Amino acid sequence: MRNEELLFEKSSAGRKAYSLPDLDVPAEKIEKLIPKELLRENLDLPELSEVDVIRHFTRLSQKNFGVDTGFYPLGSCTMKYNPKVNEEVAKLEGFTDIHPYQPAEEVQGILELLYNFEQYLCAVLGYDAFTFQPAAGAHGELTALLMIKAYHDDNLKLKSQNSKVRNKIIIPDSAHGTNPASVTMVGYEAVVVKSNGRGNIDIDALRKAAGEDTAGLMLTNPNTLGLFDEHIVEIAEIIHKAGGLLYYDGANANAILGYCRPADLGFDVAHFNLHKTFATPHGGGGPGSGPVGVNKKLEPFLPIPRVVKQGANFKLQTKNFKKSIGRVHSFHGNINVIVKAYAYLRSLGAKGLKEVSENAVLNANYVMNRLKEYYYLPYDRICQHEFVISAKWQKEKYGVKALDIAKRLLDYGFHPPTIYFPLIVEEAMMIEPTETESKETLDEFCDAMIKIAKECETDPEKVKNAPHTTPVRRLDETKAARELNLRWQPGA
Repeated sequence: MRNEELLFEKSSAGRKAYSLPDLDVPAEKIEKLIPKELLRENLDLPELSEVDVIRHFTRLSQKNFGVDTGFYPLGSCTMKYNPKVNEEVAKLEGFTDIHPYQPAEEVQGILELLYNFEQYLCAVLGYDAFTFQPAAGAHGELTALLMIKAYHDDNLKLKSQNSKVRNKIIIPDSAHGTNPASVTMVGYEAVVVKSNGRGNIDIDALRKAAGEDTAGLMLTNPNTLGLFDEHIVEIAEIIHKAGGLLYYDGANANAILGYCRPADLGFDVAHFNLHKTFATPHGGGGPGSGPVGVNKKLEPFLPIPRVVKQGANFKLQTKNFKKSIGRVHSFHGNINVIVKAYAYLRSLGAKGLKEVSENAVLNANYVMNRLKEYYYLPYDRICQHEFVISAKWQKEKYGVKALDIAKRLLDYGFHPPTIYFPLIVEEAMMIEPTETESKETLDEFCDAMIKIAKECETDPEKVKNAPHTTPVRRLDETKAARELNLRWQPGA
């Protein structure tokens, strides 16, 4: 595979990628326009032709891995293929050429879309109202917790001064890492409860943790093990009886569409990742969208402004929401992502959304059952959209770790799954096939994983030193994260 040099390394003195007319601005005018200390005669920049620059960046782009070029089994991230028709819809001039400061009467189209999409999400997920302001899942978590806090603070005002302050949020030990981070940001204390032998929340531990100081419980269901909690109704009863609220982390909603609604399970508030469940491109820092749905008791605390319908018209309303937590995002959220997700939902309809989850769960169980003979499966039960296997056997017998297996998978042309998460599984490998992958692709992936398992036995050093075929060999991730250096220097 060709080693791509840096532009500085390709540089040839005197070569240039532009052709400009001579400067006709007098020197004295330039000095007035640009401060003298900012004027430079010699810039240490690479000197290349235009075609060399274009070819360099094109070759670099071809080395990138994405869901449009290969299978992306990144557990907990739902990296599925994104239908391109949704991209085309989002590029329509009626969406791209408007501005959030325009009067409502000039942007009725997008307001109608936001209003209708809210109604659709309420129908699919069971809630009474939504906000589209949160820009990502973690932002949705923060928004939900702010509303929970506002709800309890409001109740405290209505009761006697002797009422107990609720300052704790319960989180299972299998939770996404953003959950405790969001809890801390809001000013709550995170209380961790363990999982039982079947991957559910330990009910006895939950009963001991729940009390008068409990503000709520954050729960992903199915959880990060890919397992649906078998005691969810009892869990809801315990938290509600203690006076707390239930928050649903909707990162794993791809498993439940059309089959169950979080609100019906007892969750008072939930965020959902449009950029995961509703197939809009994500990764590389964004953009995302994490709308939050609430039941009636939390609706007064939703962020403002809210889109309301008056007769045949739509408007943004800020009045009559005195208990609102205010804005959590400038304007109305990441509109481009919302439009794509709206197009996705409308194109599939109720039947199509249900088939999404059916196929996601089918694919995950198929891959899990093909691999469990070769890798340790800590929870051997029907999974939902994802599952967790472990390199525990490989580590104990041959000294090969989950990281090594992930690196070796690159040589077979696959993006590795999530590794070392959730933390409660030793040498975890978290795999989410999604519904968009064919059986042929899944078989190719399984075949590669099985070959690697056999290589761990016959040639463990080969796996430990992988990858062997990528443009860059194994990196020191820890050093790269702590000693990040993106500046090129001659001779460095």
